Amino acid sequence: MLKQRYFTAFLAYGGCNLVLAASAAAICAYIAPAAAGSGIPEVKAYLNGIDAYAILAPSTLFVKIFGSILGVSAGFVLGKEGPMVHTGACIANLLGQGGSRKYHLTCNWLRYFKNDRDRRDLITCGSAAGVAAAFRAPVGGVLFALEEAASWWRSALLWRTFFTTAVVAVVLRGLIGFCRSGKCGLFGQGGLIMFDLSATIPTYTTQDIIAIIVLGVIGGVFGGLFNFLLDRILRAYSFINEKGAPYKILLTITISIITSACSYGLPWLAPCTPCPVDAVEQCPTIGRSGNFKNFQCPPGHYNGLASLFFNTNDDAIRNLFSSGTENEFHMSTLFVFFTAIYCLGLVTYGIAVPSGLFIPVILAGATYGRIVGTLLGPISDLDPGLFALLGAASFLGGTMRMTVSVCVILLELTNDLLMLPLVMLVLLISKTIADSFNKGVYDQIIVMKGMPFLEAHAEPYMRHLVAGDVVSGPLISFSGVERVGNIVQALRITGHNGFPVVDEPPLSEAPELVGLVLRSHLLVLLKGKGFMKDKLKTSGSFVLKRFGAFDFAKAGSGKGLKIEDLDFTDEEMDMYVDLHPITNTSPYTVVETMSLAKAAVLFRALGLRHLLVVPKTPGVSSLSPHTHHSKVPKIYRGMKFESMSNFFDKSVPITNFYLVPLQRPPIVGILTRHDFMPEHVLGLFPNLRKSH
Repeated sequence: MLKQRYFTAFLAYGGCNLVLAASAAAICAYIAPAAAGSGIPEVKAYLNGIDAYAILAPSTLFVKIFGSILGVSAGFVLGKEGPMVHTGACIANLLGQGGSRKYHLTCNWLRYFKNDRDRRDLITCGSAAGVAAAFRAPVGGVLFALEEAASWWRSALLWRTFFTTAVVAVVLRGLIGFCRSGKCGLFGQGGLIMFDLSATIPTYTTQDIIAIIVLGVIGGVFGGLFNFLLDRILRAYSFINEKGAPYKILLTITISIITSACSYGLPWLAPCTPCPVDAVEQCPTIGRSGNFKNFQCPPGHYNGLASLFFNTNDDAIRNLFSSGTENEFHMSTLFVFFTAIYCLGLVTYGIAVPSGLFIPVILAGATYGRIVGTLLGPISDLDPGLFALLGAASFLGGTMRMTVSVCVILLELTNDLLMLPLVMLVLLISKTIADSFNKGVYDQIIVMKGMPFLEAHAEPYMRHLVAGDVVSGPLISFSGVERVGNIVQALRITGHNGFPVVDEPPLSEAPELVGLVLRSHLLVLLKGKGFMKDKLKTSGSFVLKRFGAFDFAKAGSGKGLKIEDLDFTDEEMDMYVDLHPITNTSPYTVVETMSLAKAAVLFRALGLRHLLVVPKTPGVSSLSPHTHHSKVPKIYRGMKFESMSNFFDKSVPITNFYLVPLQRPPIVGILTRHDFMPEHVLGLFPNLRKSH
């Protein structure tokens, strides 16, 4: 650029970006496709109870870290903040499962987290740590985990996340102190307060409040439009990404070329501005991060658009937030930059690169906030830099639909507590306006990816249904002492993770529900091969002698047993195994006549995976094996049927099954997450679609 070789300069700039972008896309597409995007929707879905494939795997963590570095360095309009939330969750998951056997990173002392609840709490702390590290906002990290990430919250989790983010703040402070001498490049600039606005004392009048309300409305409209367009673009990208890794890399390269062309080409449209006489920093700055970029301007001048495009994201935001700089950026410069960032932010999210939405949204919001502040300069007492802060808040509220956490994060970023009432007002207005158009951006992405996310409230039409209406069958249950062959066959032909255990005579006086047994526990029991030749009930000590407590603990990702890994002889298949010691004898149950809406709220509030539905009153069952023909009432003689409860028991001939009146089974069915999904319910009852 200094030698006026402008085309060569573009080739060098675009070429570097292209190599970095292709590298990021390649490791993402071939090593861990789950690392693409911000990762916040995936973490939110996991904490809701959805364990999607590889979203927290060690390979995803590796790609998330290095993919973010390459993506940000490639000049894409994306942030590292969203990926840092996913990174924190991946680290927490790695610790929670005791490390990784595959990569020879194991710690036995971490076995404390070998259950769903403790691992979920740890991952919640990890997501809070990611926000705290990204924005240097420890309290904001706690509130983000509470408001956006976690579906279940309790008092113990509050102090645990607070402790986690406090450690993050201490470590960050130590690293920033170490790096101030310039050993770490640009890291640590600004200290723990990244964009300090505390020097500006805001004074606002009624006219300013009206302007801020208008800013909130603009943020709500722009946020709703952003989410709508992003949803359409992501659905279009999904068709390209489904064709394979080469197409993902090609799409990323295309967006990289477009981004480089905009970053390099648009500053040519901006006018050159003379350097301020009282500039504290060097003007123009050459070869380093700073406020004033010379670009193609003569000596003593700077290019406003280049100062925003050819800068780190942090410095670009710092430029927009800076106070006392009413004339630093031309109005045309701000309009062009807003349009470019808004559009590039839309097309960049969804490519095969770890990418966050916080930075593009803050940049675009701060830009139109500064535009409003500049236009209202003659009638407003607020500084344009403060308008930029309020614009960023309004756009964040319009896209993310978060209020408390975003408010605290922005205040911790800027150290400007005097702006608290205005930030609160603009967030509430923008969220309210945007909610009338569509859902928040992360909720939309969860829906688009087809994740069965359970909302905190039940759908209105669920009040017209009962639990028994949506139970899907056939129900496969086991006896308390079950034949090995039956269990193996059931595990092979179904994907169910929970099976009811029912005792029948002679194990009990009448059919009774013992509880629920999990697939993972059945596999551990079958692998131990503690089988019996006779159908006898044993004591719990029989199992405890053969297994330890951690044998039944939750396995790490990809480590669990599979039925295909087990092999049995014909003799073993005809033996019996006692399921009583591994059965959960106190499962959550609901009566079949309970409102489906209440059952849905209960299912989510308790964080369940299985909810047993039991009959309200004992009725008449039509199926039972009977070998004594003389005892069968005359009206039922000769009527043969196959009993589902003994579907796999080949030792009982089918001809011995007769229709006789009996007491109803003690269980009607099992409700899982799938049974509460609108697609399932409305598929069973299409007439509810009109009311829906």
